[in-house]
Amino acid sequence: MESRVLLATTNGWSPAIPTRPKQGLATPILCTGFSCRRRGRAVPLRSRGSASRGQCAPLEAKGADKDSEVLVALNGEEEGKKRKGWIHFVGIGGSGLSALALLALKQGFEVSGSDIMWSIFMDELHEAGARLSIGHSASNMERNAGSGLPDVVVVSSAIPADNEEIVHAKLMDIPIYKRDDWLRKITDKYRVIAISGTHGKTTTAAMLSYVLGAMGDDLIAVVGANVPQFSGGNIISGSGPNFVLEADEYDSCFLGLSPYIAVVTNVEWDHVDIFEDEEAVQNIFRRFVRQIRTGGHLILCGDSAGAYALLNDSRQATVSCNVISTSTTLNHGYSITTYGLSSKNDWHASSITRNSQGGQDYVLYYKACQIACISLMLPGVHNVLNSLAVFATVAALVTDGHCVHETINSVRNHLSKFEGVSRRFELIGKVNGCQIYDDYAHHPTEVHAVLQAARQKFPSEPLWVVFQPHTFSRLAALVKDFATALSDADYVIITETYAAREINNLNASESHLATLIRGPSTEYIPRLEDVIDKLALKIPSNMDQDTIILTLGPGDVATVGPELLRRMQKDHKISDNGGINA
Repeated sequence: MESRVLLATTNGWSPAIPTRPKQGLATPILCTGFSCRRRGRAVPLRSRGSASRGQCAPLEAKGADKDSEVLVALNGEEEGKKRKGWIHFVGIGGSGLSALALLALKQGFEVSGSDIMWSIFMDELHEAGARLSIGHSASNMERNAGSGLPDVVVVSSAIPADNEEIVHAKLMDIPIYKRDDWLRKITDKYRVIAISGTHGKTTTAAMLSYVLGAMGDDLIAVVGANVPQFSGGNIISGSGPNFVLEADEYDSCFLGLSPYIAVVTNVEWDHVDIFEDEEAVQNIFRRFVRQIRTGGHLILCGDSAGAYALLNDSRQATVSCNVISTSTTLNHGYSITTYGLSSKNDWHASSITRNSQGGQDYVLYYKACQIACISLMLPGVHNVLNSLAVFATVAALVTDGHCVHETINSVRNHLSKFEGVSRRFELIGKVNGCQIYDDYAHHPTEVHAVLQAARQKFPSEPLWVVFQPHTFSRLAALVKDFATALSDADYVIITETYAAREINNLNASESHLATLIRGPSTEYIPRLEDVIDKLALKIPSNMDQDTIILTLGPGDVATVGPELLRRMQKDHKISDNGGINA
């Protein structure tokens, strides 16, 4: 009989799909107490603590009760007893707010929204039925027939208080929520699994959500980027009780959460326009982990000095390897588990090697116990760390530690099929010996990680990088670190900064960054159109070997890869037809 993992639902247990692979890597179990003693029986996967039961509840704004008509779409409410309300999102084009808007649509709410320019996230919102406006105006908050007003307005952290739509909402006494307050409302009745950290939030949240979904969990998930293996783009709209979401420290957004499990992938200085220094970032993360619910779990990367510093000196002793368990329970009332490459961590990896898929294999350990051989499709040590966070998190949801083997084997199986996230080392296309990739990297640590991943996947090919700095404040504060990270490439183009919400009053200089990069040939080419022209001319002269091109940054540098690919395909077609464009 194939064993099955049973996942918690609001109303009890629902069977998942069979999870034991018929073929694949062997799974050595070196600690006798770790192996499941009840072969052929179901292995429960749920929280060790009591789960909050999903219920319908009215939204409540500070000092207002008008939005009591609008229901947070929680599990358990009979259809049609109360009407679903109208939610208007200001700044709907961003990755965070667009996901919340799409979730609201999937849950049956009427959704409208506005932003200053169209984004790729708005494509799916439009297809799903949202009314979208470009530019901010009070008229955006009216139906086509001019009847009625939104029940609630949700506002992005990037929107100023004097925005015309916010002013109008206040005038009309419409409850207004910033993103952190809204997150608190929509997650209050769920078991929140919050994935936080300076880097790696998106991929880790996507990995975990994909694995839990593949194991049969009817979870809700909100991820800050499109996940090709999600039918809902960047969300999963299940009924819970598990709610996985990317918990963003920007503007203290994650302080609106009370997670059952909080994952901290790392802590470094970023968002320098908000946080004065790394200590300020540390302080906001300390506040976040203090909000973990009693009986919950803190799971953090012990290799990250910033994350590890969140632990205090009251950490106590060890747990036997015979049963997988969280390591320590602190006075705060939650347990702590660490993961990383170092063997000092509870969950750790060793023997990392490149595999035939261009990803990597490694051996998974829990404390001194060799648990399993893991295979990933994704390159880069950072993705090994992301996968370790998934193992640690799923283990925290397992009821019976003596039977965790079946669950870990299932996680291993599904992780081997995870294909990644859009704009995270995403292949744009191949043509004539050239491969073009795009990545969201906009911090020196992220740039270093993606270049390391590229070197791992393509050890001998030339690596060309187009880097578009994101925000003047980040460029000015971290310029030397960017120069060091980019020195791992063979050829670098620096473009003008994608300003986002800023003006350059810091004298941040892209050309100065170009001069600081040591090693690779480096050019400062401000305009993206000129970058495409330069690469289109330069690539044919390098045809004696394959070339890897990486475009890096959250901004419109993402348009370079598709346009360059189109240009090169056109030129290649002309060449193949003897100079005739057929």
